[in-house]
Amino acid sequence: MESEAGVYHVLNRGNYRTDIFRSDKAKAAFLKCLGEACQKTGWAVHAWCLMSNHYHLAVSTPGANLVDGMRWLQGTFSTRFNRMRQERGHLFQGRYKSLLVDPDGGLGPLCHYIHLNPVRAKLRPVADLPAYPWTSLRWLMEPKIRPDWYDPQPALDHAGELADTPAGRAKYLAYLAWLAEDEPARKVQRFEAMSQGWIIGTSGFAQSMLKEHQGLIGQGRRMAAATQETREALWGTELARLLRKLRRTPAYLAQESKSAGWKVALAAALKARTTATNRWLGKALHMGGLHEVSRQVSAWHRQPDPALRQKLGLATNYKA
Repeated sequence: MESEAGVYHVLNRGNYRTDIFRSDKAKAAFLKCLGEACQKTGWAVHAWCLMSNHYHLAVSTPGANLVDGMRWLQGTFSTRFNRMRQERGHLFQGRYKSLLVDPDGGLGPLCHYIHLNPVRAKLRPVADLPAYPWTSLRWLMEPKIRPDWYDPQPALDHAGELADTPAGRAKYLAYLAWLAEDEPARKVQRFEAMSQGWIIGTSGFAQSMLKEHQGLIGQGRRMAAATQETREALWGTELARLLRKLRRTPAYLAQESKSAGWKVALAAALKARTTATNRWLGKALHMGGLHEVSRQVSAWHRQPDPALRQKLGLATNYKA
């Protein structure tokens, strides 16, 4: 179930529980993909943790686009990982698991649960977590290294309305140390249910979600079609905006060659800002098949046109 302004606990494991994150390079590559996904979708991440064979995310989605963003995130990371390792096949255990989260009563405890994952796995004591690079706690403790898509406030709020200051962050670390030792407190926050079922929150929140989504039962195909239509409409809106930046009309797309530099730059910008597929880009921009789009965009990033990159607002370090 997707909701506008939805909050989710998203998790997945490596296929056959393999250690997909056994190297720091793989972990860093996943975080890079996560950041790109957030830029494309408008997500905010409140907590994350990378373990050797699985990940946890606490994500807010201002738009109803969890499925779209996760499709891009896992698909892109899998492609890059297999290319890096010169391997083939499925990387993850399946689609992914997502639990709806009560933003008022469930999100804070979920953040604590995710931050304490390395402690439960006996990888680090709480005191050493701020230096551990593979959870968001390091970002919470060091504001200067936070990306703009990371928001730690729900964790601080739930731990006692703590301010995002050195004193408040020190109190949060002390709170995690207490929580790691206090089993009754973890039971109150329902740690044992954080990765189970379909919802994290009170029974009242669960009932309200059931009521909200009752009418959607049995409408899977119709909803999928409507979601795809909405998704493509958003891609088209962004295309129109970028065309205006280039002072061109849609008619130019059909008139000029498939490999025209400005069209390839346009495809690169759309891939950077949206989850548009190569298949859709090939059709909308008159660039040919999906593999041709991928090839042209990759080549353009190796030798980009500085003027077009500036006009379209493309980051200098973005890669297709």
